[in-house]
Amino acid sequence: MRWSSRFFHTASRAFNEYPSWSKSILVCTVISGGGAVAFCDAKPEHSNEPPKKKVVVLGTGWAGTSFLKNMKSNSYDIHVVSPRNYFAFTPLLPSVTCGSVEARSVVEPIRSITRRSGVNISFSEAECYKIDQKNNKVFCRAVKDKKSGEREEFSIDYDYLVIAMGGRSNTFNTPGVEEHAHFLKEVDEALKIRRKVVELFERASLPTLPEEEKKKLLSFVVVGGGPTGVEFSAELHDFVHEDLAYLYPELGKYVKIILLEAGDHILNMFDKRITEFAEQKFARDGINVKLGSMVVKVSENEITSKERSTGEIITIPHGMVVWSTGIGARPEIVEFMKQLGQINRRALVTDEWLRVEGSDNIYALGDCATINQRRVMEDIAVIFSKADQNNSGKLDLKAFKDVVDDIIERYPQVEIYLKKNQMKDMASLLKKSQESGISVDIEYFKEALSKVDSQMKNLPATAQVAAQQGVYLADCFNRMELCERYPEGPLRFRGVGRHRFRPFRYKHLGQFAPLGGEQTAAQLPGDWISIGQSTQWLWYSVYTSKQVSWRTRFLVVGDWGRRFLFGRDSSQI
Repeated sequence: MRWSSRFFHTASRAFNEYPSWSKSILVCTVISGGGAVAFCDAKPEHSNEPPKKKVVVLGTGWAGTSFLKNMKSNSYDIHVVSPRNYFAFTPLLPSVTCGSVEARSVVEPIRSITRRSGVNISFSEAECYKIDQKNNKVFCRAVKDKKSGEREEFSIDYDYLVIAMGGRSNTFNTPGVEEHAHFLKEVDEALKIRRKVVELFERASLPTLPEEEKKKLLSFVVVGGGPTGVEFSAELHDFVHEDLAYLYPELGKYVKIILLEAGDHILNMFDKRITEFAEQKFARDGINVKLGSMVVKVSENEITSKERSTGEIITIPHGMVVWSTGIGARPEIVEFMKQLGQINRRALVTDEWLRVEGSDNIYALGDCATINQRRVMEDIAVIFSKADQNNSGKLDLKAFKDVVDDIIERYPQVEIYLKKNQMKDMASLLKKSQESGISVDIEYFKEALSKVDSQMKNLPATAQVAAQQGVYLADCFNRMELCERYPEGPLRFRGVGRHRFRPFRYKHLGQFAPLGGEQTAAQLPGDWISIGQSTQWLWYSVYTSKQVSWRTRFLVVGDWGRRFLFGRDSSQI
């Protein structure tokens, strides 16, 4: 039975993969102990189906991988291009730098992810260095021979292009940063930091080294008080005091961790209570937080900063600098922005449907893009005319209610404004009409909505935003044909009919800030703040559930268990 099952499974698979074999179909019929074998020629059936649209995806980060994982339609041939053949769970990179989690535990091969999707997806390990919008081509470069550095170039045509290339660390053109600082955006960079930390301790343990040199080698400077900089500082502190202090007991007194932040507080995107707790905890732990310090230069052995309050220039000796001050656009993205006329922008500008402005078939998501949310006041006249179906120049409450849902969906700042001002609905903005029943004109309408646009904010460059954008765009592609026939989006205030899809809406699910010592701060929806060891276990649970496969879930949990039992690994491999 097993042999028979395998035979028919193999035959069925071969038949489906090679339809040309249908020209010679073997028909076996068993008749009362006898057998008859007949061959017949089957004419190939010519399908009337149109050729599949080709979708090229650039990048395998949070946005690109989320898009690929959620693609279910077989109407497309998808080609992925990325210089790395894996997805990395970047929120755990600070843990990788100190050995709390191993690098292999936070990466998943992209081919494994695409194979599970059940959609026709091919992959090329290469980097895109040019996008030709006019001819619908992307030009790519792959490393052919790593020893010689020889590269192979090729181009790919597309019908739709999804740009999810992420960003690079923003140095603000500070002298010496590229040459002498470490960054923390890629797995390779996290491993370099890990090797560098252990290397500095080994060098400082040499018996002939003077004390001043040991102090300099074990002075770690972190630039940037955002979540990455704070988490790395906390991880490094725990690594030093929980593991390295036992291996290098004579060096503990020389270690300094300095966190430089140009703003007034660290974690300034969090609630004030979390910010204050983090600053107080770092002060207790001996992490020196310098606020209002803007770095002006980085050299091999020193970092120079300017104090904003006094204008004083301070020079700090260092053994290692980790730079974590936000992201900037990649060079190839900058060149593409010039093609589109998007100048003086930090990222590609898209509309609310993630479509690049100036293009009909190019989408951008994740850290390389920013959504240009339209202002209500830009469209106030056309909104009024849509509601004023009688062309009377006046608008009563009933006419306004006919378009209120479309206004809220098209302009999310309206809903934010209503919630902030504790208004039940849009009708509350038209108090004059609501109270007296008198219609309002365009000027009153403008006055009622004049303050709404003040609630507009750019989305943060986080993994959470990128992942949700990938899910949204995949859903749009999966239902493209259906929504062409039955549009589901809001009214086109500047056109006829409705938009095909609802605009992208980011739903904030909360954020974590690990602060070391098994303590984490969390800011969750509903203004719920939690700080302490119980929140650390919540952090463990959430980050485990967000892994892209069961393999990485087991590996990450295993690494945490190993650290609890045996400590972090400090070997240089």
